[in-house]
Amino acid sequence: MLVGLTLAVLAAVGSGAGSAIEALGVRRAARRTRHPGDVGALLREPVYFAGLGVDLLGFAFTVLALQVLPLYLVQAVVASSVAVTAVIFALIGRPLDRAGWVALGGSLGGLSLLGLSSEPHDVPPLDPVWYWLLLATALPLAGLGRAATRLPRTAAAVVLALGAGLSFSCVAVSARSLDVPSPLWQVLIDPAIWAIVANGVVGTALFALALQRGRATVVAAVSYTTSTVVPSVIGLLFLGDEVRSGYALVATAGFLIAVSGAIALARFAEPLPAPPVEPARPAPAA
Repeated sequence: MLVGLTLAVLAAVGSGAGSAIEALGVRRAARRTRHPGDVGALLREPVYFAGLGVDLLGFAFTVLALQVLPLYLVQAVVASSVAVTAVIFALIGRPLDRAGWVALGGSLGGLSLLGLSSEPHDVPPLDPVWYWLLLATALPLAGLGRAATRLPRTAAAVVLALGAGLSFSCVAVSARSLDVPSPLWQVLIDPAIWAIVANGVVGTALFALALQRGRATVVAAVSYTTSTVVPSVIGLLFLGDEVRSGYALVATAGFLIAVSGAIALARFAEPLPAPPVEPARPAPAA
């Protein structure tokens, strides 16, 4: 239990730090384009990819934590990574106010209740059909994201954040009972690995596009709620996750408090407004 919680906390730190760096990369990319949905500008921004690298490290810890802890606990801890992001931005110019500290304390208190009520257990193997279904889900979610880019900015941000949350839900469920095949080369044909990769790429892209179109508060609220609630329900109904006997109400209260705190902290995790687009520099005289 202690090892699993340590891994989950490391996952939250990696995810929170990665999200902060990614948001700064999105902001830097926005300086060089007049089009908020310009993916090309984002792909040319090294800071964004540095954030993805840190985020990937956090995801590795998430996968390890999911091997020993139920989905509802791990996803709630990872959702609290927004607190890490908020602290990072506080250090560069956006300090937490009283409401922010209350949200941070509530989130940590909710996670404590979840920790008390969770019941670690061995992960049962999933039917291979699950992995193929999760892998196939990446395609319609990518299509949803493409269609959302044609909507007005506010609506597009909400739909893109929802798509990102569903994609990350698929990643979490796929990673819940991930078993590295032997021999190792079989990872190339393992649907579980491809389900994680495909949905992770789609979710990351949709989340970045959502941040370009809407406030971090809205994007985080939709994405975090979806990626926490959906896998938690799946884990409890289909994957054998359990709540300690007599602690159902404690777990429910802890879950709601932790997720609510993460959502309330999202506004402190929003980077400073992007500066004006840099004007093109005139070519030097011949």
